[in-house]
Amino acid sequence: MAPFDLAVIGRGLPFAEALPQLRQALEARGVAVVRAQPGAGKTTLAPPAAADLLAGRRGPRRVVVTGPRRVVVRAAARRLASLTGTSVGDLVGSTVRGERRVGHGTVVEFVTAGVLVRRLLDDPELPGVGAVVLDEVHERGLDTDLLVGMLGEARALRPDLLLVAMSATLDVPALAAVLGGEDGPAPVVDHASQQHPLEVVWAPAPGSRTDARGVADDFLAHVARTVAGQHARALAADPAVDALVFVPGVREVDRVVEQVARLAPGTEVLPLHGRLDARAQERAVSGRCPGDPPRVVVSTALAESSLTVPGVRLVVDAGLSREPRRDLRRDMSGLVTVQASRAAMTQRAGRAARLGPGTVVRCLDEATFVHAPEHTTPEIASTDLTGALLTLAAWGSPRGDGMALLTAPAPAATRAAEEVLRGLALVDHDGRITGLGLRVVRVPADPREARALLAGAPLVGARAAAEVVAALADDHRAQDGDLGGLLRALRSGRPPGAARWRAEVRRLERLVGDPRGLDGGGGTADRGAGAVPPEDVAGLVTALAHPSRVARRDGDTWLLASGTRAALPPGSPLHPHRWIAVADVALVEGRVAAGTGAVVRLAAGLGEGVVELATGSLRSREVRASFVDGRVVARQVDAVGAIELASTPVRPSPEAGAGAVAEALARDGLDILGWSTPAEMLRRRLALLHRVLGAPWPDVSDEALADRAQEWLGPELRRLAGGTPVDRVDLTDPLRRLLPWPQAARLDDLVPERLEVPSGSRITVDYPPHDDPDARPVVAVKLQECFGLRDTPRLVDGRVPTLFHLLSPARRPLAVTDDLASFWVGPYAQVRAEMRGRYPKHPWPEDPWSVPATARTNRRR
Repeated sequence: MAPFDLAVIGRGLPFAEALPQLRQALEARGVAVVRAQPGAGKTTLAPPAAADLLAGRRGPRRVVVTGPRRVVVRAAARRLASLTGTSVGDLVGSTVRGERRVGHGTVVEFVTAGVLVRRLLDDPELPGVGAVVLDEVHERGLDTDLLVGMLGEARALRPDLLLVAMSATLDVPALAAVLGGEDGPAPVVDHASQQHPLEVVWAPAPGSRTDARGVADDFLAHVARTVAGQHARALAADPAVDALVFVPGVREVDRVVEQVARLAPGTEVLPLHGRLDARAQERAVSGRCPGDPPRVVVSTALAESSLTVPGVRLVVDAGLSREPRRDLRRDMSGLVTVQASRAAMTQRAGRAARLGPGTVVRCLDEATFVHAPEHTTPEIASTDLTGALLTLAAWGSPRGDGMALLTAPAPAATRAAEEVLRGLALVDHDGRITGLGLRVVRVPADPREARALLAGAPLVGARAAAEVVAALADDHRAQDGDLGGLLRALRSGRPPGAARWRAEVRRLERLVGDPRGLDGGGGTADRGAGAVPPEDVAGLVTALAHPSRVARRDGDTWLLASGTRAALPPGSPLHPHRWIAVADVALVEGRVAAGTGAVVRLAAGLGEGVVELATGSLRSREVRASFVDGRVVARQVDAVGAIELASTPVRPSPEAGAGAVAEALARDGLDILGWSTPAEMLRRRLALLHRVLGAPWPDVSDEALADRAQEWLGPELRRLAGGTPVDRVDLTDPLRRLLPWPQAARLDDLVPERLEVPSGSRITVDYPPHDDPDARPVVAVKLQECFGLRDTPRLVDGRVPTLFHLLSPARRPLAVTDDLASFWVGPYAQVRAEMRGRYPKHPWPEDPWSVPATARTNRRR
């Protein structure tokens, strides 16, 4: 018997019309891609439809549905449960990190994408699961992208596993191709239902939406005024209308909530974002009761997808999004404010017309909307890949090689993340997971923090290590950046999310202390507790997670072991510390944070007594050579990463010197070498030959010369590495090593250094710079030296005309021409008329063909 009454559940939902097509696709191929308008009811109807299909088969019956965020998962489960007249945990269940509401009779289970990733790692066959529904694939979250590839491979083990991928806005052909596999693209259920009427209003702000620090305060004030005005007009027509407002981040949510509450007294204004506890989130997404005041919900992108906020008929969209950006060089990530994609803005607008006619007010102009990017940037292309690569290694596909993914991991980000994992001993040099990696991947946290839990528990005790890691692993914040203060507040239960933190602490403590768990037998609970001073516990565990982020104060900023600088928030109690361990350091928009562009979001102090324990893997005593002021210098350095504790000048070894020169070349290019005039002249001549004739004449661009540095510059590099100053190295002879033989014998014929003119003088040819393909060779010569020269000389076997700059006796330009014959019969007459009175001692004949060319005056001639 089918567990769900689809006729009752689907009453009034447009997607009910597409259920036969979905069933047909699943029966034929076992996989389907669904595209339907926001509010069509796909999240509500597709899972029970899959369950209905499974009810007629032998085998597993449970349907697992993924959502992008916890609040979305909880809300979707509540809605489907209410439509079936049951409670969450009965027929319909939900699981998010730290909270599982599932019973023996649960048929449809809503989970976050990360939960399903971990289940697949535990058992790729997903025992007991008959179907998986991936919802909101268009958001391109990292875990969802991984699931697309992992489930595609899991279906090879479980051909009976049904798979549905859904969204309102997605790249259907690409997704269908990946999920369809060798049998061809997956069937597409494209339900273009007519939404309720949606009015679009454009309300651009008079000024810019962003400034150097992010979203401009004036723009947020404009959003708040727009919300208050538009909601007042909507309420005049229908008192039941509520409003949903989209802004990019938590700061903007709080600012707009405050201003709307002031502008619209009598209105209940509620925030909605990921840092709120479950009760506050559920209050924002639940409908108001009769007699309640009108409601405005101000949200981040959290409310964009799979979330119906009852009563919403008005959406106000700031048109901005926050996307992660990764600075691989500085090992930092940050959220940047960007123009929202058209797909995201379409999703937001759909919230207004899910249950009836609605209005969307966009705080931008129509042209900006049209030119916005079509889709959201996938997280796999812009965020830290450390956790993703460990997941792929645990799955048996290091780096995702050979795996069908919507977007392959970026090579540079992959290399950086794999280097971190190797440094933590979680993967080997081939990217395959180690035994420690298998233990770490089972901890629901970033790999660095999970490893700190395992390594820190024997040193500080399981409970203390779990407290620190639980604070780092979740989205807890401290305005002053003090992790110690945050932990004290969480223990007191004051801040939002404290209950969630306590539950996570208990779970992590069980994982570490369970003899059958992560420590491989013999629990580590509280072993070693008390060996580390209590005030250093948070710093030590943080340093175990992020050893490259141990930092020492240097004036107003902090130098991290990774070599980058960051600043603490103003007024942070960490300022007096000499050493800190940084848990979270982020790039910030604008040149702020003491000019570093990076701010420490969360850190803990480190006492001098535990610095060595915390930084043991980074301590080194080595010779460090650098290229300074044109020569190699070296020092014997005792250091923690880039933080120098002591240094003594020493003579550089050949290896260290060569490394310093190579690093300087990679950083600053060939300009560090200093080009003499003869070397620069030869380079320009060779550049022209390569440009006109190609091979075998060498490419002498910066990139090409750098790539072949050892070939043409090897001896000179060794001299520099040995301490020879750069001003004693001439690049003319090294460049000649690149000349092709026997063609080199024609170098002076093809591109001569000098050209002889009729006066007998040999004039230097000024060849164009090597990186200017449009410039031409120039001959600058006194006009009188060219009398009788009819044909303009051409170089490179006549392929390249020269450009003559004809000069006055004072060597000032009179004319520029590449056609001397035309100059003598035309412009010369005017030049003669203007110059003969100014320079009477020099010849200015009427007929320049009949007078011998000369470099002399009339008398000397």
